[in-house]
Amino acid sequence: MFPLKTRRTLKRHREDQLLLLPDDVVERILERLPIKSLLRFRTVSKKLKSAIDSRRFQERQQLIHMSRGCPDVLFVATNVYDDDGRLVKRDVDARRRFVFGSSSAYTVHVPTNWVGSSVCHSSCDGLLCLYSIYKSSVCVLMNPATRWHRTFPPSNIQNLLLHRSKKRMFGSPTPKLGFGKDKLTGTYKPVFLTNSSGFGLDNVTTCEVFDFTTQLWRYVHPASPFTTNPHTDPVYLDGSLYWLTDCKEEPKVLSFDLHTETFHVICNAPFTHVLDPFSVTICVLDNRLCVSKKDWPTQDLWSFQYSNNYKTWKKMCSIHLTQISSWLGDPFSLLDEPQFPLSPIAILDKHKLLLQGGDYGGAIFTLDLLTNSYHLLFKPTYSPISVCYSQSLFSV
Repeated sequence: MFPLKTRRTLKRHREDQLLLLPDDVVERILERLPIKSLLRFRTVSKKLKSAIDSRRFQERQQLIHMSRGCPDVLFVATNVYDDDGRLVKRDVDARRRFVFGSSSAYTVHVPTNWVGSSVCHSSCDGLLCLYSIYKSSVCVLMNPATRWHRTFPPSNIQNLLLHRSKKRMFGSPTPKLGFGKDKLTGTYKPVFLTNSSGFGLDNVTTCEVFDFTTQLWRYVHPASPFTTNPHTDPVYLDGSLYWLTDCKEEPKVLSFDLHTETFHVICNAPFTHVLDPFSVTICVLDNRLCVSKKDWPTQDLWSFQYSNNYKTWKKMCSIHLTQISSWLGDPFSLLDEPQFPLSPIAILDKHKLLLQGGDYGGAIFTLDLLTNSYHLLFKPTYSPISVCYSQSLFSV
């Protein structure tokens, strides 16, 4: 093992040798490096910093890493409790890390002044969106890999809910923020879609979109013709946001094109008669839209197939809840049966489905789709939001 001074000299020599190569060769080498290494190379010279900071380089680097099919998973802890159930402002289990072949899952550090915020369940280009219904100071777009972040103002619906909260007017619906990208213009857009009836309005829904150029929220007309399930989070895929409607007889999958800013019903869900709106979820797995419904003692998961104008749902798996019920109990409930459906997070190592219990402190575990076997990773002492994402250098 070389002394520290010698190692630094060798490191500087390698960096100097890199600068002697042609520019296009240097960029091809850099594109294949992890984000951590690229951040270090930015400090070597103005030339490397300029190359790494260019949008063209960042887009190529993202495409290369996404093509490897090895997404990471973040455990984002914003609500952290102690043993007595009191909220505390500290990071817990920050060193948790799991490796699945070329993929990994780990905890991301969140500043203490963001404690209590919610997290959009879909990331886009390695960016995460955090928000709070009751804290106007928490509307943040962040890049966990680079530690970059940018705040933006609360929406009209957030200001209304904050006003009602101060007047102790509770019972209003709490919409969930969607976040994605207009693929044609490259513009990132946070979106609130709110069921209007809870606020005494005549229209079915109200839609607000944020513009990072003007730093303003604006209304979209017409909004969705269907109310959404208030307990499911919207997800982003390929230029559109998706919601499940709350139609009890025949739930539908609703899309919002982030370029045209129009709503469409793309299909009916593969299940009917949803008596419990908590029992269903919508997610994205392996770049496919998926829905899931819990009907004790199982939870079924379907994948949406769309090609050549042919639309169909394919059943991916049935999760046998009785086999894992000891991992999923809600500490605040006297019932043995889990109260919320499992949250599918990602497919890792090609055939391992990563899942999270839907209750407080829900267990993190995998289902091997080949052997139909379950493996418990850990039972967190906090309530993390788990997000599948790919590291990038992007900012806005």
